[in-house]
Amino acid sequence: MPRQLTAALAALLLTVIPWAATPASAAPRAAEQVLTWTADDDITRYKSAPTQAVAGATTIIWENSAATGNTTGMPHTLTFDTTTEGYNHDVTLNILANPFDANDGRHQAAVTLTPGRYRYFCTIPGHSQMVGELVVTDGGGGDDTTAPTVTGAVSGDRDQDGNYIAAATVTVTATDTDSGVETVEYQVDDTSFQPYTQPVRVTAIGDHSVQFRATDQAGNTSAVGSVSFRIVEPTQEDTTPPVVTAALSGDRDGDGNYVGTATATLTATDAGSGVATIEYSLDGGAFTAYANPIVVNAVGMHMLHYRATDVAGNTSAEQMEHFTVVAPPAEDTTPPAVSATVTGERDGDGAYVGGATVTVTATDDESGVAKIEYALDGGGWTAYTSPVTVRAPGAHTVRYRATDTAQNTSAEQSTTFTVVADGTDACPESDTRATVVIDGDDTGVANVDTGDGCTINDLIDEHANYAGHAQFVRHVEAVTTALVTGGTLDRRQQGAIVRAAARSDVGA
Repeated sequence: MPRQLTAALAALLLTVIPWAATPASAAPRAAEQVLTWTADDDITRYKSAPTQAVAGATTIIWENSAATGNTTGMPHTLTFDTTTEGYNHDVTLNILANPFDANDGRHQAAVTLTPGRYRYFCTIPGHSQMVGELVVTDGGGGDDTTAPTVTGAVSGDRDQDGNYIAAATVTVTATDTDSGVETVEYQVDDTSFQPYTQPVRVTAIGDHSVQFRATDQAGNTSAVGSVSFRIVEPTQEDTTPPVVTAALSGDRDGDGNYVGTATATLTATDAGSGVATIEYSLDGGAFTAYANPIVVNAVGMHMLHYRATDVAGNTSAEQMEHFTVVAPPAEDTTPPAVSATVTGERDGDGAYVGGATVTVTATDDESGVAKIEYALDGGGWTAYTSPVTVRAPGAHTVRYRATDTAQNTSAEQSTTFTVVADGTDACPESDTRATVVIDGDDTGVANVDTGDGCTINDLIDEHANYAGHAQFVRHVEAVTTALVTGGTLDRRQQGAIVRAAARSDVGA
């Protein structure tokens, strides 16, 4: 508001008040209570205001000045409501104050309060949230034996160690719900107590302690409270802006796009006065204070601009990141398609002569095939990595299934076939030891010929190459299951052979 308009408004307000506000230099009478209101640049509340008082002669101090934090010349009024039902209407008070008026924003007035409630507010348009209540008791003390509650708060610019730079301001607040506060006093560094009328500014470099106390209308004095702090000299002027960076994270596709969501985390450092704020602008929007990682899930290309400002007011050059968010693929709920073919030489009855080879194939058009498994006869499930050849004579069943990356597993399928001996010696260099021996472990089971010139040891083939020990054990389970089906072994003998295979190091 221009100074001329402020001065004109002040003159108008003071004209309609029959007891014009007096300068702050006029001291209140000793018997009167003193109530102080203060304001700063905020238009939503008074900076400080009393809540309790006692009936009787009262000096009201209203300060809206540079000392109370008004740095822009913002005008405010202190006005007592004389129309709203339910409040006292016997005090007419309407003072306009700003740091540029004749009293430098500090005014006082003498009034007489009566028991009840007073409502006060600011009459300047746009300041409607500045409102409060003052409760007035009949005073006199009575049975009041409780001392006031008094607190102190320190404010000012601070460095990274918590020290106050150049100056600190101590604001003392006292309340008393019974007879009301009579006086508030303070002292700096154990000097001597003096009346507290406005926030105390301390500028001497070093460690300080401010003590304070309050006395109510009944004569009860609070215990002495205190706040301690350190004031340090201002550091060398900081002219270097912060360094600010951005890190993007999220699931990405093969083209580098973020699938579903991208998250931007901003970080700033400043070796001088320290970082004050980080700001960002997304897709041309207004700059916004950064507090938490920025989550972007709107599909499309995005531009993120960001900057940081330090305590000294230096702002970094704007930085920029661009990225694209794409929609996540639809959820895969369809299992793979899986099939098997059996190949080999067949006789007139359709049996496979000398052996049959089973090839399993799986496809998945969505998330893709993750694994294929098979089980031979009564054996357990085994990872399928290459075609499976079955040479043991007899009827066989191969079960198979496939699982995709989304963990959908196909229904189990199977194929059956019969293998017959080809009438030749399939193992001309046969292992003819009397018993089945695996890795030096004698099972005690007879190492008989299985019908095509091969013994059980030949079929187990412990010296072949296996992908791992588990694959070898699975192979032994399949071979012995076929021999049980064909009547060469019984279940007890099969168990002895499989346990020896499990104990061995073959394939390890």
